[in-house]
Amino acid sequence: MHFSLVLALLGVGGRVWAAPQVVKNPYTKDYRDPYDKKVDSYGDKLNPLPWRNGAGASILGPQNKERTQQNPDMMRPPSTDHGDMQNMRWSFADSHMRIEEGGWTRQTTIRELATSVQLAGVNMRLEAGVIRELHWHKEAEWAYVLEGSVRITALDTEGGSFVDDLNKGDLWYFPSGHPHSLQGLSPNGTEFLLIFDDGNFSEESTFLLTDWLAHTPKSVLAENFRVHPEVFNATPEKEKYIFQGRQVGSIDSEIPKGPGYKKSKLQFTHKMLAQKPLNTTGGQVRITDSTNFPLSKTVAAAHLNIQPGALREMHWHPNADEWSFFIKGRARVTIFASSGTARTFDFQAGDVGIVPANMGHFVENLSDDEDLEMLEIFRADQFQDFSLFQWLGETPQKMVVDHLFATDKKSGDKFLAAIKNAEKDEIKSVDAASAPEKDSREEL
Repeated sequence: MHFSLVLALLGVGGRVWAAPQVVKNPYTKDYRDPYDKKVDSYGDKLNPLPWRNGAGASILGPQNKERTQQNPDMMRPPSTDHGDMQNMRWSFADSHMRIEEGGWTRQTTIRELATSVQLAGVNMRLEAGVIRELHWHKEAEWAYVLEGSVRITALDTEGGSFVDDLNKGDLWYFPSGHPHSLQGLSPNGTEFLLIFDDGNFSEESTFLLTDWLAHTPKSVLAENFRVHPEVFNATPEKEKYIFQGRQVGSIDSEIPKGPGYKKSKLQFTHKMLAQKPLNTTGGQVRITDSTNFPLSKTVAAAHLNIQPGALREMHWHPNADEWSFFIKGRARVTIFASSGTARTFDFQAGDVGIVPANMGHFVENLSDDEDLEMLEIFRADQFQDFSLFQWLGETPQKMVVDHLFATDKKSGDKFLAAIKNAEKDEIKSVDAASAPEKDSREEL
């Protein structure tokens, strides 16, 4: 986006109209914008200042310009923001990093972000051959592979074994209490996002194999495994957590050959990015929940690719809080909390956003050049949302006009024409008139 040019905005019914003349730098006393257009201060290398339509003043004291540049709507909120809303944004860059042999982990939980009540997130990196040791936890675990390749192992409640290799865009899900492990594969290992179905989760509180054995008398270990106690003189004295392991071979070559081995009947993994997408006018959507990944009973998710300038339409989720993770690009999100309260947040890659259930919101791609890639994640068995566009399009027309345009019939007629086709358009392009035909949701 270039502020030396005249910007264009969408009008009613997808028609384009000219915006007011824009000065080169929007963060000045002389700048005027009655429509609260987006500003990509990071992409345009601008220094946000608290000027809005002539009100405000410059900053005389210290300023973290880099931080402000990433969050322009904190410095100069849209005129529609109002009230006292909790913080709904956190960056993994601000999370404490635990560094281990060949890997690291950092988390965003209710301790880092007070509004992260229903879900907690962990970002983890394992180099080639590095193992996240055998463990389990009381929370269910859902994961999305961000980069690289990883091998997972798991055991079901009937003693069935599961082993699979995953790549970028793949998922896994471990129900509560199911033991499992993770290992980075060659050549570069892996990085992934873990989601746990309780905001109070802590990566420090998992049940680890080495930790348990270190806190069990060797005489008991000997009796349990039917070996001499001195065998356990070689086991670790404390947890290993993340550590360098040996390089692995094919899955077939690694599977135990004992007579008691049996393959799990459960499918712990799913290829999310391999799904056929829902094509919208402004991008693509892939939804994964218990309808197409049956084991994932407590976590549902959507993967969104939002094209430059496009908008994740105004909507809300009735069944769970949204826990968003931004993979690529920059976004503006305004959350409406009822009672005249609304607040706008800005996000970049590596950031986490929260939208409590039933709060209205949109997601706008701030960039006019780069796609926005993000995950919407929920503590729910199914993905659900309500579209404002669809709701108004399916409501009797007189009811809509009497609510919004009782004093302006001409504007009301234009609005009704715009919502005549009430079909959802989850991601709206800047020019909806040039949109491709959508695929059926049933094909997801």
